[in-house]
Amino acid sequence: MHRLTGIGVFLFLALHIFDIFLMSFGEDVFNELVFLYHQPWARIGHIFLFFGLLFHAFNGIRITIMDFWPSLWRYQRQGVWIQTVIFLAVFIPSTIAILIEILSH
Repeated sequence: MHRLTGIGVFLFLALHIFDIFLMSFGEDVFNELVFLYHQPWARIGHIFLFFGLLFHAFNGIRITIMDFWPSLWRYQRQGVWIQTVIFLAVFIPSTIAILIEILSH
């Protein structure tokens, strides 16, 4: 899952760099692409992006901690559970807030 979310984050960053690059061609060209981001399907895509970013970040932090302290690898299962609880504690309320904002428009 970590690799999959890493690929997703990379693709988003590539798209983001591309749309910033379009600014050099003028405001109209840039606004054509930014308009797509405000479509309902793209707004739902923000939730998937948020999931990928958050999962990748928390999993990366867990792996980094275990790499710095190799003796913690025997607690890997507990680390995954702690990571999952923290992830859900951040993801669920944030996703609800995003959905409320999407549905209010």
